[in-house]
Amino acid sequence: MLKLSVLDQSVASFGQSQDLAVQNTLELANFCEDLGYHRFWVSEHHSHPSIMGTAPEVLMAAIAARTKHIRIGSAGIMLPHYASLKVAEQFRVLNALAPGRIDLGLGRAPGSDGRTANLLNPNNFSAEQFPQQVMELRTWVSGKPMSSDHPGLGVSAFPQSDSKPTLWILGSSDYGARLAAFLGIPYAFAHFITDGQGVEQALELYFQNYKPSSEHPEPQAILCVWALTADCEKEAWHQFESRVRWRMDRNRGCIGPLLPPQNALREYTPDELIVLDQFRNNSLVGNSKQVSEKLNRLAERFQIDEIVIITWTHEFEIQRRSYELLANSFDLSVMSDQSFEA
Repeated sequence: MLKLSVLDQSVASFGQSQDLAVQNTLELANFCEDLGYHRFWVSEHHSHPSIMGTAPEVLMAAIAARTKHIRIGSAGIMLPHYASLKVAEQFRVLNALAPGRIDLGLGRAPGSDGRTANLLNPNNFSAEQFPQQVMELRTWVSGKPMSSDHPGLGVSAFPQSDSKPTLWILGSSDYGARLAAFLGIPYAFAHFITDGQGVEQALELYFQNYKPSSEHPEPQAILCVWALTADCEKEAWHQFESRVRWRMDRNRGCIGPLLPPQNALREYTPDELIVLDQFRNNSLVGNSKQVSEKLNRLAERFQIDEIVIITWTHEFEIQRRSYELLANSFDLSVMSDQSFEA
């Protein structure tokens, strides 16, 4: 059966404190664990007026302390900002807090603009160094020694244990798919960023070129999609107006907190209406039966057994209800009980 997971970005809502966005993420993690979701991932963005998830490793520690069995991950750590050793140490500590439950998702994008990236780290690693950084990180996370010609030979990332974080490559283009395949690492495609563009080619490249590794003899790929459901289709499309307005404003260079749906309508230009129609047509929005059918079709089309859901709504209760309806539609609690019995 199809497994469902969650990606939450601690999205700011108009008229609400930014602290509340982070607190809602913690509550959502507990709620989704109880519902039977498989993973709960958090993202990294910087100086972004809409997304308050700036420090996934800190947020993951708080989630680890509040949960018991759901996998916890980053989607992702923007590796060029950091030294690989430091990331390895952070995630070894996280693994000590939640043994065997930690996913270390890696991205090479800045998660910000160039100026912010430079302020985060004036000695920022270039994107060209990303593969080398990933290989270093994998070695330190695994506890294996560096090669004899590496300056890190003899340096370890503590604490060591019987389990270790699982590395994932995140991407929205062919680059991440090729790198994940070459290194023998699981791959997550950001369908919600591209609106599905490029996913077929990326997954095909990943599966066809996959080189088995000792940790992952078989390829493992998932899709991260944006979806929203409600008790009825009309209500789902009404709540979707918050996302529509944010997307259309972003295309004009205006980024801010999520507006309530009743205040989200504005006049759109003829060119914007063309974009808007395509956006609506590609969106996974509707009642739970409609959205579930769309998710199953995606999974069948791309031959995957897990989809990660990201949902933005102005009101937290609407977001919670969307995840609850999907969980009920897929009988996630039953699947979760069976996995523990096994």
